[in-house]
Amino acid sequence: MKRVYVNEEWCLGCHLCEYNCSFANSGEKDMAKTFLMGRQSVPRITVEEGDGICFAVSCRHCDEPLCVKSCITGALSKKDGVICVDQSRCVGCFTCVLTCPFGAVVANEGKPISKCELCVSRGGEPACVSGCPNRAIEYKEG
Repeated sequence: MKRVYVNEEWCLGCHLCEYNCSFANSGEKDMAKTFLMGRQSVPRITVEEGDGICFAVSCRHCDEPLCVKSCITGALSKKDGVICVDQSRCVGCFTCVLTCPFGAVVANEGKPISKCELCVSRGGEPACVSGCPNRAIEYKEG
């Protein structure tokens, strides 16, 4: 299964992966509209920085995902190796947020939770990967 991998030695900390992710998952056709008018857009990938190192954190689509096991409504499921959220079933208990060991499931305004789904709905390469100017984020088998 293909997954997103981040090479922290190549990450510039530019946050473009976050912007591209937010835009890809916003439903907007114009990137500027994604961030205008006080709209809160939560990316499904987050750049962490510290001690001179930058790296992007997103869902690792674990083989034994604790978020799926802990979901009390079955809103989280694994399909073809990708952990997906059925927002209509999520009740916002945030158990998945608490159990994810990587901090990859986050609370989101408008929707109870948000997490990376590898841009399966748009097909092809995830937006964070295609938008990384330094190719620090790769989408490859692993």
